[in-house]
Amino acid sequence: MQRLNYYKANPAAIKALMGVEERIGKSALEKSLTELVRLRASQINGCAYCVDMHTTDARKGGETERRLATVVVWRETPFFTDRERAALEWTEALTLISQDHVPDAIWEAVRPHFSDEELVDLTLLVTAINAWNRIAISFRTMPS
Repeated sequence: MQRLNYYKANPAAIKALMGVEERIGKSALEKSLTELVRLRASQINGCAYCVDMHTTDARKGGETERRLATVVVWRETPFFTDRERAALEWTEALTLISQDHVPDAIWEAVRPHFSDEELVDLTLLVTAINAWNRIAISFRTMPS
């Protein structure tokens, strides 16, 4: 059962986070890539609400069931592009930042696939989904 409706409890806070989402939506990052990033971070964080939402959104955007089912094991499949692999690795490193503080090897792997502006947007995307995950998990938002 949901603990708190955060949209009603503090609309100004949610509006601020939606401003970040607006920037992400205007970025050069592909919609399919943004949904894979959101899904992978949500899987790591164990956010059922966000996993459900971003799987649904990715499907609506044309993502295949095969790729959605294997995001969790992306390293072990041939289904993702080099750019997507770099983004997924960056996502994992940032989501689990307390473990290794984003090693240089990961930076060097992601760097060739994204412009400077895209790297900032990708980092903002990962930061945003981690924020949403923490809000949804804290207040027990459930898929409907």
